Amino acid sequence: MPQSPEAGWAVALFNRSVLKQAKFRQIELLLDEPAGKTNLDIGADNGVISYLLRRRGGQWHSADLDEHTVASIRQLVGENVHRLDGARTPFPDQTFHQVVVVDYLEHIQDDGGFARELARIVRPDGHVIINVPHLRPGSILNRFRHAIGLTDEWHGHLRPGYDVRGLKALLGPMFEIERCSTYSRAFSELIDTGLNGLYLRMQKTTGPGSRKGTVVTQSDLRKHKKQFVMLSALYPLLWTVAKLDALLWFQAGYKLIVRARRLPAVA
Repeated sequence: MPQSPEAGWAVALFNRSVLKQAKFRQIELLLDEPAGKTNLDIGADNGVISYLLRRRGGQWHSADLDEHTVASIRQLVGENVHRLDGARTPFPDQTFHQVVVVDYLEHIQDDGGFARELARIVRPDGHVIINVPHLRPGSILNRFRHAIGLTDEWHGHLRPGYDVRGLKALLGPMFEIERCSTYSRAFSELIDTGLNGLYLRMQKTTGPGSRKGTVVTQSDLRKHKKQFVMLSALYPLLWTVAKLDALLWFQAGYKLIVRARRLPAVA
């Protein structure tokens, strides 16, 4: 799948985001080869992750909650883009070999119902990859974020995050977690806090954003061209700061990602 003119802005922004790149690397580490398979991604931000996944081959569908984000995804990838209503999906039973769920569980009320829906649409021995905020009770950085207005409510989060035990309980007897890891430690999260703080200030003059929190679309780039030129100039510094996460090898990350296998149904 060659790069389309419609996706150029999103790829350029991705190439200036250390956090999006880190997230996509983690997904790639857990992803089965999609060629020859039917795949689904859910909640993939402004569509750039959907676009990059489709470039790997295979048949893909994409979906998200908010019409704002769905329109952005559709602009990048074209067909097979769906708007979801929380836990429900429009797909037939056992449609997908693998499903990639990116920053979605924390945005929906019935996360248990969504786990059951995943079990319905994933084939036996198929896989799900789930990326969520990592539950970090008592985090000083999280308390600072809330103090400056970057609350769970602002992000559209109905819950602050998950730990491995919580995801295992949520997926229940339907899935077996095969691999799990955390990433994005304090230095990367400080970058995220600064960028979201800037976005929050811009929102005060441009109105409310997506239900999914910070989702930067092509229209946002046009409205705030100077700010994104500044982001490009700062990228080498941001990249260097993010690399300091390696000094915190002993610390759990603020993002959690798991790969789980769909178990065959017991008769």
